[in-house]
Amino acid sequence: MKFTRFGAAVIVAAGFAASASAQVQIDDPECVAPANPGGGFDLTCRVAQTGLDPHIDAPVQVTFMPGGIGAVAYNLFNSTRTDDASSIVAFSTGSLLNIVTGKYGAFTEKDVRWVGTAGADFGAVVVRADSDYSELSQLMDDFSADPSSVVVGAGGSVGSQDWMKGALLLREAGAKPMDMRYVAFDGGGDAIAALLGGSIEVYMGDVGEMVPHIESGQMRLLAVMSPERLEAPFAEIPTAMEQGFDVEWTILRGFYMGGDVSDEDYQKWVDAFEAAYATEEFAAVQKERGLLPLNLAGDALQTSIEERVESLRAIAKEAGLIN
Repeated sequence: MKFTRFGAAVIVAAGFAASASAQVQIDDPECVAPANPGGGFDLTCRVAQTGLDPHIDAPVQVTFMPGGIGAVAYNLFNSTRTDDASSIVAFSTGSLLNIVTGKYGAFTEKDVRWVGTAGADFGAVVVRADSDYSELSQLMDDFSADPSSVVVGAGGSVGSQDWMKGALLLREAGAKPMDMRYVAFDGGGDAIAALLGGSIEVYMGDVGEMVPHIESGQMRLLAVMSPERLEAPFAEIPTAMEQGFDVEWTILRGFYMGGDVSDEDYQKWVDAFEAAYATEEFAAVQKERGLLPLNLAGDALQTSIEERVESLRAIAKEAGLIN
């Protein structure tokens, strides 16, 4: 498997039997975003909050549980909240990478129940609107000449998916990923604040979380890490590949529950997601949040997670993150 080619395909599952008109009964439904407000996990929970609203008999409340880029939440739902029937927790491809590299402790992908997806997101190379970098090639030239001359930051530690995006760029520029001058933040919101404040020069973010910032004119996207150009509001932003750099990063966004949740309670959430996927309204929510439809729930998602984790293990070994 090529190190620069993970997750190129976006799979859309169809044929859901759940009725879009029936509302699932869930007591005090909650979506836990395992970071501070403003980043990708927040975005993921907002998709559930809005997209599931017609399909659950009570509004989904969003709460925040920062710590370890998802580690605190993953450990909690593998210890004291293993049977919590009311709560789903946001995850991304980065969460799966953290599991693979042992950053979530001894717990594996088999210790929780994977419920449903919010959609697909893509990596983005982001700078301030007044940055000297107007094209990706300029940044790549600096990476090639002296990687340490550029301060890069993101919502994840060394070895995280955000770090991996920068590592891919350095590798493509002919530099060593470990030479990247990288600042880790506890979530995308903190990293964006640092970019706007001038503490870092380049933010390795996600497309979806950029929507409000593009509209405000505060930031510029040098490239999206998608296989092809995206639709509006990103239609004018070139991919890294079309600019001559063979770098791509596709992000799965979704939700898990504790491993001891009963089949009945787990199925309620699965039914709600499958009902939502069958509607144009949910597709509109995904588009509004900068996501593409990658609609998987229940057993289909469980199978996909197992396949993705194996792919990530191969990538992590090639990057030297694990043996």
